[in-house]
Amino acid sequence: MNKSLILVTYYWPPAGGPGVQRWLKFIKYLSHYNYDITVVIPENPDYPVVDSSLNSDVPENISIIKVPIAEPSRWLGKLSRKRTKKLQRGILDKQPSWKEKIALFIRGNFFIPDARIGWKNRVVKKLRDRVNDSSIIITTGPPHSVHLVGLELKRMLSQLKWIADFRDPWTTIGYHKSLRLTRIARRKHESLEQKVLDACDHLLVTSEHTKQEFATKTHTPIRVITNGFDRAVNSMTQQPPGAFTMSHIGTLLSDRNPHVLWQVLLELTQENELFKSHFKLVLAGNGSDEILKSIKDYNLDSYLENHGYVKHDVAYSLMKSTQLLLLIEIDSKDTQAIVPGKLFEYLASRRPIIALGPSNAEIKTRVEKAKAGSFFTYDAKQDLKNHILSRFNDYLENKNTGIDATDIEQFHRKNLTHRLNQLINEVWE
Repeated sequence: MNKSLILVTYYWPPAGGPGVQRWLKFIKYLSHYNYDITVVIPENPDYPVVDSSLNSDVPENISIIKVPIAEPSRWLGKLSRKRTKKLQRGILDKQPSWKEKIALFIRGNFFIPDARIGWKNRVVKKLRDRVNDSSIIITTGPPHSVHLVGLELKRMLSQLKWIADFRDPWTTIGYHKSLRLTRIARRKHESLEQKVLDACDHLLVTSEHTKQEFATKTHTPIRVITNGFDRAVNSMTQQPPGAFTMSHIGTLLSDRNPHVLWQVLLELTQENELFKSHFKLVLAGNGSDEILKSIKDYNLDSYLENHGYVKHDVAYSLMKSTQLLLLIEIDSKDTQAIVPGKLFEYLASRRPIIALGPSNAEIKTRVEKAKAGSFFTYDAKQDLKNHILSRFNDYLENKNTGIDATDIEQFHRKNLTHRLNQLINEVWE
């Protein structure tokens, strides 16, 4: 008899964006192992981004249970639908309107740990007669309220095996500072996080930094399995044709606004006529209005090609056709643990990466270990400028070739799923 594997996740096709990729791909490959797989998802979610092309990755030999969810974003949207969608995407303006301040306060203090908390009881009710001693349940967050499903089921059936997957940290995530949490709300977050960390049988995280953080809080075993890519590694190593494109693929938040990069690009367009005539800045993904305003303020808007949100296949095509890929993280200690999922698709595209982030950021380790590009802190303006100019000179000589990325096949979703399968069997034993 096959083992019963139950995944509870909020993000599932047709949801787009980074939140859906990790477990969609894990389930795609786990479906080839000897599991009876059930995926529990919302019946009527209010996804901020939709990408129907991802439906093709859903295996046919799994069961899907859809549980109704009451989405507060729908009635919050009456304040401002556009602003509510921005909040759902994590796009927080540095100078929010009074309506946004109200929405953030309500979100942070009345919906703990998040706005999907009302879904928990419905999922528990649906699953409590389906789980047994031979089941293993996996919860993945954010939204971290999904973990409370595992917590409740574990209380009901102590022999149930439970893996809690954290795609991002919980109480130390950077945006918590924007939620205007009261002291009571902050303590409740910390209490719930601690209960989840201690009650699950195994913790799964995406970065070494998060593993180190959780190891100071709990004795529960922790395993790192990163995000990855699910495509053939780009075999083309020659320089792509066309302009000297520098591309950022993915969400670009207000707090991720790289003023040092805009300043460098402004200077290069002013000082170097060849650079000015060849340069193009490409953005693909949800971006904040502040990012676009900064680009305009630095007189770079005439060089901008803004695609907005694009489907996953298009995003990968843009990666392969660019001269340089931009990987930008918020300049904060709170973001040292963040490793964006797009990094691994960047690696698969084999185009050189320029990464910006805080000191001791894990993306620095990942990029340098893979020999995939260069990392700069926000105070390394001259080094960044020199590096871009060096890459541009390579481009003029048709030498801006693909990276010889070291052992990137380990990040293919199929290989990562093999490691996940080993962990599942260890937990079962």
